[in-house]
Amino acid sequence: MSHKNNIDLQKVPQHIAIIMDGNGRWAKQQGENRIYGHYEGVNSVREVVEAAGEVGVKYITLYAFSTENWNRPKEEVDALMELLVSTISAETPQLNKKNVRLQAIGNLNSLPPACLDELNESIETTSKNTGLTLVLALSYSSKWELIDVIKHIATDAKNGTLNIEDISEKHIEQYLCTKHIPDPELMIRTSGEHRISNFLLWQLAYAEFYFTETLWPDFRKEDLYEAILNFQNRERRFGKTSEQLTQTK
Repeated sequence: MSHKNNIDLQKVPQHIAIIMDGNGRWAKQQGENRIYGHYEGVNSVREVVEAAGEVGVKYITLYAFSTENWNRPKEEVDALMELLVSTISAETPQLNKKNVRLQAIGNLNSLPPACLDELNESIETTSKNTGLTLVLALSYSSKWELIDVIKHIATDAKNGTLNIEDISEKHIEQYLCTKHIPDPELMIRTSGEHRISNFLLWQLAYAEFYFTETLWPDFRKEDLYEAILNFQNRERRFGKTSEQLTQTK
């Protein structure tokens, strides 16, 4: 029986963030180069987006390319950019068919022009869709994002439009890449690594973390359902005690 049958559709996380890790190791196990693993990982993206939509998840954010990834071998970076262009172009009709809206966060202007053009075109094409929102984190890192936030707040203070004493969470959040997106409730990382690698540090403050040994190219619908079930069996206290939560029910 599918894990999907056991999911409480009233308690599905609204936003799931995923660190798609293990493409290179998966490819090595197959006797192929790392790039082959990235291409196979696209199948997992399709599966996850479809599965998330089926159970009512509203947002999926995928850590597709970090600012640190620019330091990888040029051959791999060039292949990833080529894969990004070809995948977005090929998948946009399916995103429209499934009512999926595409968005992106990160230092997008650092992407090659062909990538940025294809990305912007797909974002515009799917902008009227009302189902799941697929967010690609591209040339993204939390340290880059938070530095950018600090620059904006410093400029506001310098211009006299913001008093330093008035700076609050709200002021920070209005300059985050995700200002129009709810914070993730569940973060999934594949491949057995137990770290968040500079990903959504502010936004993941109260997210539940789920780590799996499964390498990303092997991650399928059932794996996502299993992660959601694990999430639903946890007690989310947000700093309160179990007794306090019981009293408010």
